[in-house]
Amino acid sequence: MKSFLTLSAILVFSVLSAFSQTNKIKDLENKRKLALREIENTTLLLNQTKKSTSTLLNRINMLSEQINSRQKVISLLGDEVNAISRQQAITQAEIKDLELKLKDQQKSYAKALESIVLRKQGMNKLLFVLSGKSLGESLRRMKYLRDYSDWRNQQIIDIREKQRILQEKREALEKSKADKLSLMSSREKEQTNLQKEEETHKKEVDDAGKKQKELQDILTTKQKQANNLNAQIEKLIAQEVERQEREARRLAQEKAKREAAEKRRAEQEAKRKAEAAKRANKTTKTEEKTETKTEPEPDKDTDIPEVEELSTAKTVVTKENFTLSSNFASNKGKLPMPVTGRYSIIGRFGTHQHSRFRVTTNNGGIDIQAQPGAQARAVFNGEVTRIVAFPGYNNCIIVRHGGYYTFYGNIQQISVRQGQKVTAGQALGQIYTDSDTGSAQLHFQLWQGTTKLNPEPWLRK
Repeated sequence: MKSFLTLSAILVFSVLSAFSQTNKIKDLENKRKLALREIENTTLLLNQTKKSTSTLLNRINMLSEQINSRQKVISLLGDEVNAISRQQAITQAEIKDLELKLKDQQKSYAKALESIVLRKQGMNKLLFVLSGKSLGESLRRMKYLRDYSDWRNQQIIDIREKQRILQEKREALEKSKADKLSLMSSREKEQTNLQKEEETHKKEVDDAGKKQKELQDILTTKQKQANNLNAQIEKLIAQEVERQEREARRLAQEKAKREAAEKRRAEQEAKRKAEAAKRANKTTKTEEKTETKTEPEPDKDTDIPEVEELSTAKTVVTKENFTLSSNFASNKGKLPMPVTGRYSIIGRFGTHQHSRFRVTTNNGGIDIQAQPGAQARAVFNGEVTRIVAFPGYNNCIIVRHGGYYTFYGNIQQISVRQGQKVTAGQALGQIYTDSDTGSAQLHFQLWQGTTKLNPEPWLRK
């Protein structure tokens, strides 16, 4: 029994240790695969984007993203190597402990067999049982022989199980050694790739330096377009919020009027029934019939007052909008990317000072480089509230998700109509692709009411 418990403890400890380390290594591996996928996406997009002055800054941004992803891969490979080294140390310690326990158990079992052989030479089992001085003693001897036999059988099982675990541990150790060598080789290759990418990035930056005046003009023009876009979006979003509040108040007013009318009807009906009962209980000695009283006119002063004007009224939220907003908020970090296929984020949210050019850029959302022919897609269930066109951004779409709004800019072929309900992942239209450069970019924004949000933390990469 004791050996069985010892074996169980070994198994539990071994499983828990292996599980913890394996999970950590698996997590690191998944992160590395994600970073490698980002590198693959960026590499493809770089190859699809033709070199030109107008695409030079975007190419530099994509190369920067690629270098960051490559550095992440190298770091994760180092973490994986270290995790495997720790796993190897744990496995080696477990193997050593199991070998000692197995050796001791084999010795103990050998002695037990030797003792059995000696007893068999001088004693018969049946005689041993029957030679007891009493029936009770004979039964105890019989139980002893049975327990001893069970112990020997359990020893055999324990020894075999330890041998099996040892074999598995040795195989796992050999595999981890091979995995470690493979990861170390991959890290060397990634470091070589990183060096090449850094050289390419430096060359592109040097080219940009030679075209500083031209690029600065391009940046300034784009920022003017972006500023105009942001102002127009703010105006549109404010209009949408106002419209939704106005609609919510209208619905609330209609509901209140219906409830008040129902209440008046109920009160009048109750009054009518009470008067009828009173008349029925009167005793009269004459056969003259009393005239039936007409129903009372509703009180004019019970009418529902008009809802306050927009400037003074509080925001009324419908149940549908509340549910949709709550569902949207609960999916932060899980929303799909607003583009199909491979992508690379080349412009990030917020205000940024360009490192080389004396231009401050203010991005109201994020800019996503996509493949030519890629589709813009809804990130969540909602309703298309606006389809408009802006200079520099082609067709643009606003989708309402309760109290949240998403904006999709630079669409060339619209697939939806205003007022249409859409679902998460549904195509909204094809992203515009510049035929000269092969560049396809989507401008994406996220709003909560009239508050602009950074979309990136909301998206699942």
